[in-house]
Amino acid sequence: MPEQILVSKRPLNDCGDRLRTMNPTDSSRLTQYKNKGKDTILKNSRVDEAVTIRKDKREDLLSKRRNINAQDENVVRTSAQSGPFDSNLLHQIVTMARSNDLSIKLAAVQQARKMLSSDRNPPIDDLISSDILPILVNCLVSDDVNLQFEAAWALTNIASGTSEQTQAVVNAGAVPLFLQLLSSGNLNVCEQAVWALGNIIGDGPHFRDYCLQLGILPLLLNFITPEIPLGFLRNVTWVIVNLCRSKDPPPTPEIVKTILPALVLLIHHDDANILVDTVWALSYLTDGGNEQIQMVIDSGIVPSLVPMLGHSDAKVQTAALRAVGNIVTGSDEQTQLVLDCGVLQEMPQLLSHQKEKINKEAVWFLSNITAGNQNQVQAVLDAGLMPLIISLLGKADFPTQKEAAWAVSNVTISGRPDQVEQMVNCGVIPPFCALLDCKEPQIIQVVLDGINNILKMAGPGVEAICTQIEECGGLDKIEQLQNHDNEEIYKLTYEIIDTYFNSNSDEEITAGQEGGVETASTIGFSFRKDGPLTPDDVRRHCEEAMQLFVELFRNRDFQIF
Repeated sequence: MPEQILVSKRPLNDCGDRLRTMNPTDSSRLTQYKNKGKDTILKNSRVDEAVTIRKDKREDLLSKRRNINAQDENVVRTSAQSGPFDSNLLHQIVTMARSNDLSIKLAAVQQARKMLSSDRNPPIDDLISSDILPILVNCLVSDDVNLQFEAAWALTNIASGTSEQTQAVVNAGAVPLFLQLLSSGNLNVCEQAVWALGNIIGDGPHFRDYCLQLGILPLLLNFITPEIPLGFLRNVTWVIVNLCRSKDPPPTPEIVKTILPALVLLIHHDDANILVDTVWALSYLTDGGNEQIQMVIDSGIVPSLVPMLGHSDAKVQTAALRAVGNIVTGSDEQTQLVLDCGVLQEMPQLLSHQKEKINKEAVWFLSNITAGNQNQVQAVLDAGLMPLIISLLGKADFPTQKEAAWAVSNVTISGRPDQVEQMVNCGVIPPFCALLDCKEPQIIQVVLDGINNILKMAGPGVEAICTQIEECGGLDKIEQLQNHDNEEIYKLTYEIIDTYFNSNSDEEITAGQEGGVETASTIGFSFRKDGPLTPDDVRRHCEEAMQLFVELFRNRDFQIF
């Protein structure tokens, strides 16, 4: 067996409740990498590609928003009910939009904007094909603010569509003109330009970096003042989220350092929408590796972030939980800073929250704490969280049970024998063994690893553990898994049964475990202080296995063909 055991510090890859559907009336252990931070225990990240793809698709859809006026939408719906899309009407609108008469041009652009305000398949491609885009972009430099506003609104809704539709807006030369409008003296025009740029940036890192190169960030941050209207500030904060969210590649360290002071201000805002977006921006920044985690820590924002876990709005809680959870995927030192801010005091309410997703992310968070050092494992135990984790291990939905299995298994790797003993005293064995029935090989292996480690550390009290495993049906499950297709699972089950449930070797096991023990009065067994099997133990068991094979060979008649 390898002497070095991998403890997983794992990012959570599925998308949370972060991305909101806008109110129409609102104007506002598989793939692993190593983190430096432990000399003897490696921290790994497992990546579920399928979940990541689903997350990316969902975020791509919801990182863009159309500006829909409820009154205009009713007009469009009434028109739609009267018949199919009228291409002749669109041709007429384009002709009028080319007029030199300002009033005619304004009416045409306004009509085009209303067509794009439908929430039922707006004719974006039809408008693009009509060659109206250059006309709309040209209107952005008009001296008439009403025409600027209507054109910006129409372009915003076109950019809210697919990547190809967003690309068409960019190709028409809209981005530099939108940036110019950020300095407009008309607040409505400024806000609409911010909204349009947010949709363009939300399409991905290519357009994000393009906008950053053109200088959007200082212009955007200038809007964060006490005088800014609430709806406008919500839009600005949402654009900041889109600047932070892409990971391939992530924003540069210089951009991150420029954004963080704004987030330090915004996290103290009393508007829940602004808080949600601010904290999600932090979650994206902390999902970029230890270097970005450290930049967030150095900004001094973590003591303000942790209390967000107790916010009355579940969306704020979810965002905060993801952000602090990302931080504790980092080094032990980075993890400790979060613990020092009192984060474990917030965990009981999250572990018992009515939302299953919050339960899951809270247990995921704790699984990364139990993957830390022994002091951090002890902090989880001292906070009284292990009974709550074990309760979720037995009764929660399966995604939460999986995270609880990681939390428990990590204790058996990172923890001291007395810490493992304390966890066993909380009743972990039955629900832990119950997960051996699941269909995911990775989780089966996590549970078997944990059971094996518990048995290795039990010393002379190993029989008490074996009895618990047998009485809860765990041994039957382990025996059945000897036929599993996964080789690692087969090897683990063979090792557990041969070492701890083979009656012929009970005497040798007990003899081999004498010495260096500490009695556990509560359940009547002791845990070895020396942890995993020594090389001599392994050699002895190999010799025993060979002797058993020889005896079997002697006692049976073999026909050689």
